[in-house]
Amino acid sequence: MTQGWFFWALLSAAFAALTAIFAKVGVAGVNSDLATLIRTVVIIAVITGIVTATGQWQPFSSISGRTWLFLALSGAATGASWLAYFRALKLGDAARVAPIDKLSIVLVAVFGVIFLGEKLNMINWLGVVLIASGALLIALF
Repeated sequence: MTQGWFFWALLSAAFAALTAIFAKVGVAGVNSDLATLIRTVVIIAVITGIVTATGQWQPFSSISGRTWLFLALSGAATGASWLAYFRALKLGDAARVAPIDKLSIVLVAVFGVIFLGEKLNMINWLGVVLIASGALLIALF
C-alpha cells in the first residue's frame, strides 16, 4: 500500500491540513514572511536529513539542465505560494483560507490538460466543478 500514489497523496493531504492549523497558530505572533522563512529552514533541515539518512544523494552534475530549470521554477512557485498562503492565514480564518488555497486542485486539472496533454473525462470534470464549488461554499458563505 505504501508504494502507490494514493497512499502518499492521502498522507500529503493530512500533512497539508496540519500545516494550515499549525501555521495559523504560529503566524499569530510574527510577520508572515518571517514565518515562511522559519518554515523553509525547518523543511530544508528535515529533507536534508531524510536524503542523507536514506542515501539518496546523487551528483548534481548528473541532473540535466532541463530538470534543474523545472525544479527551480517549481521552487520559485512554491515559495510564492507559501508567502501568499501565510499572508492569507495571518489575515483570515484557516477554515476559509485553506479551501481557497486548495483551488489549486482545479488549476492543476486545467493546467494538466492545457500544458501536459492530460485527458479528463466528463466524470473527472464534474469532480473539478464540485471541488471548485465546495471550496467557494466553505470559504465565502
